[in-house]
Amino acid sequence: MTMVGAIPLPFHFRINLVGLLASCTILLWTLVALFAPLLAPHGIGEIVDSDYFGPMSAQFPLGTDYLGRDMLSRILLGTRYTVGISLAAVGLACFTGVTLGMAAAVAGGWTDTVLSRFLDALNSIPSKLFGLVVVAGVGSSIPVLIMTLAVIYTPGSYRFARALAVNVNTMDFITVARARGEGVPYIIGSEILPNILGPVFADVGLRFVFIVLLLSGLSFLGLGVQPPNADWGALVRENISGLPFGAPAVMFPSVAIASLTISVNLLIDNLPRKIRDRSA
Repeated sequence: MTMVGAIPLPFHFRINLVGLLASCTILLWTLVALFAPLLAPHGIGEIVDSDYFGPMSAQFPLGTDYLGRDMLSRILLGTRYTVGISLAAVGLACFTGVTLGMAAAVAGGWTDTVLSRFLDALNSIPSKLFGLVVVAGVGSSIPVLIMTLAVIYTPGSYRFARALAVNVNTMDFITVARARGEGVPYIIGSEILPNILGPVFADVGLRFVFIVLLLSGLSFLGLGVQPPNADWGALVRENISGLPFGAPAVMFPSVAIASLTISVNLLIDNLPRKIRDRSA
């Protein structure tokens, strides 16, 4: 146990240079998503250049797109959609999946069987195909995108949480809790959840990466955030035809996607050490 002044800390905080850089990158994109309207020099749909696919310059640091709109402004404002939609979807998916997984592990019997078979059937549908069908049929809007992405990744979160909860559910302190007459809500919230939080947080980060990539893929196919608004995947799609003579308009949104997803993965790689230290 580490002491800071008179305050005991239940874990030893360790982070290497790679983890620190990854954390700073994630923090940077989070701040951009929060303050994008204040940071962007132009509106997201404002045409500011008479020439399309304009080069990088002092006035337009990342060039302009196929309509003469400032790419820096569109990337900054598009961060709100990429990060916001992905966070909302992963939060909904993991909350639902983890809750159902723990409930199935504790209840067992028909509850476990029915939930597992239903979510296994849902998980068997290819994620991109499911997203294409739903968004193409219902229409593309931010609530639809969030719900679709959440439904796609709920089964995986459920299976992961259930596997962890089943192992914890066989331990002696769970038997003691049942002998005291504790109900299912208490066992789930006070006994099982605290013992699986570390792996669950790692799983949340991994699913966030998957959701960012799937959202970008849907946007690249024209089924994501609709014009004049755009997320990073939509920015790549709408400028792909200008790659030979307007490469910055395609490269910088791609670099933004890569920097966020790689940083989250690198941060996840540092979690096991922290989890071991916390349990020591």
